[in-house]
Amino acid sequence: MKRFYKDVTVVPGEGGLGVQLDGRPVRTPARALLALPTPALAEAVADEWRAQGETVDPRAMPITGLANAAIDQVAPNHVAFAQGVARYGESDLLCYRAEGPEALVARQAAAWDPLLAWAEQRYDVRFRTTQGILPVAQPGETLERLQAVVAAFNPFTLTGLSTLVTLTGSLVCGLAVGEGGHDPDSIWAAAEIDERWQVELWGEDAEAAARSSRRQSEFSMARAFCGMTRA
Repeated sequence: MKRFYKDVTVVPGEGGLGVQLDGRPVRTPARALLALPTPALAEAVADEWRAQGETVDPRAMPITGLANAAIDQVAPNHVAFAQGVARYGESDLLCYRAEGPEALVARQAAAWDPLLAWAEQRYDVRFRTTQGILPVAQPGETLERLQAVVAAFNPFTLTGLSTLVTLTGSLVCGLAVGEGGHDPDSIWAAAEIDERWQVELWGEDAEAAARSSRRQSEFSMARAFCGMTRA
């Protein structure tokens, strides 16, 4: 789509801060007003619109895309969406440990045990871990508590959290980043332990490397998005 505007401004609006293009409000794909909850998020969206060249490329506007999803998809289906995200707690990556070799087992424990301990203290829950691929049932009280935690997030933060959880395969990792207070790079490294182990053993081809880089970029963007929803 050819760029059709010159000026991009952030203005107070109904339900939050809006972004205007030459004085006209930006709307979501579903035609809702793009109402953003924080100045940081509103400025980030405006900056994406400002950065467009002669054509407008939605693929170059990931923050705007997440904001659109929060308004059009998550907010109208908040309960169901939160349930889908919380369901990752039933099979959290951090609860499934390798049976061997010892070096991998130790690497997982060093990175994953502190995260589980943090979540147990933060949310007053308990996790069960296992070795191998056989499923382990988490306590019902834990799943209920985590469901309530996820449901309490606003639609914008929940949208970013969903991306974090999906990319890592871990509700705990997503919450650790989404709530702040943890180093995102360390969380990503923890979530990628198994993949990095395989690379160390067998090497990494160009396609796998590109996929890993793309996933890490998506993770970083979702982390930044979550931070801006709280700023």
